[in-house]
Amino acid sequence: METIKFKTNIKCGGCVATVTPFLNADKEVAHWAVDLEDPQRILKVETSHSAEEIEELIRNAGYVAEEIA
Repeated sequence: METIKFKTNIKCGGCVATVTPFLNADKEVAHWAVDLEDPQRILKVETSHSAEEIEELIRNAGYVAEEIA
């Protein structure tokens, strides 16, 4: 597994609550967290998925995630 970072438009606790079922239900996501204090709302995901697959999960939840280095 690797940790991948994303810039997101997840802005608040309510947004986090919306994406939680999508990320928690995925067996390939071991751990994740959103830094709501960071202006870019950085999402860190420990997963064996590709960045594109995580972006798709977030998109399915109604948000945008863009991988950052």
